[in-house]
Amino acid sequence: MRKSDLINNISDKTGIPKVDVLVTLETMLKEIKENLSKGENIYIRGFGSFITKKRAAKIGRNIKKNIAVEIPEHFIPAFKPSKEFVNEVKEMHSAK
Repeated sequence: MRKSDLINNISDKTGIPKVDVLVTLETMLKEIKENLSKGENIYIRGFGSFITKKRAAKIGRNIKKNIAVEIPEHFIPAFKPSKEFVNEVKEMHSAK
């Protein structure tokens, strides 16, 4: 499913115009990105958490030049689904 499919589905189910759904979705995604870049985690009850994970510094390898490259410590965004969300997905897949 792509973002446009998601917008169409939400619009069809709620009756809200697609433009309004698009603006809302874009604003939500922008807020998630901004808060994660500030180091703030986002918790949505019943859905999951958008968090930042710390990656330790390590030594990588440039295979073209065959030299060691130091990769500094950095943070990456991650999503951790809630227990309710995980159980719902499990139930849907086990019913098939």
